[in-house]
Amino acid sequence: MTVHDSENPSRRGRRSSTMGGMPLNDMPWWRWRSNVRSALHMLSDPVFQRDVWLAGVDGYGDVTDAVYRLVEDTWLDNWSAEKYVGTIFRDEQEAALVDTAVLRVLRIMHQVGPDAPVSAYLDHPGWPEAVRATREAHVCLSANDGEDPEVPPKTLEVLRILTRSA
Repeated sequence: MTVHDSENPSRRGRRSSTMGGMPLNDMPWWRWRSNVRSALHMLSDPVFQRDVWLAGVDGYGDVTDAVYRLVEDTWLDNWSAEKYVGTIFRDEQEAALVDTAVLRVLRIMHQVGPDAPVSAYLDHPGWPEAVRATREAHVCLSANDGEDPEVPPKTLEVLRILTRSA
């Protein structure tokens, strides 16, 4: 799905300023958006999950770290993303896709536990549906930020640098 500025009135016909591909300041709570996007990106990419998380590659955290980034500041585990339309999310479509993704991922986390090995998540029968839901949200948010959703996820160190206060 590609969303062009002319098709999305919340973009107001302009591109965001970016640093390393992440939005700088066109959303009031862009740091939170960056964390949510990072989590959705990792949770939506089965190749990344296999080649990085399952292989134990350093620098990207694990499934629990991604879920924490998804809900830590936003409390999306307690209320709807709709609450953040205009601050973290551009419109109701983004919010609805994120809500669906959060529910799918949290259901699995509650079933397998936050300290479960990566394989417990990846082997869970609901994981493909969670990956699909996070993928839809990731693609939508990326496209709305004018970025390529196919670029591999950034390390957590790069995310920290990009979201550091000026």
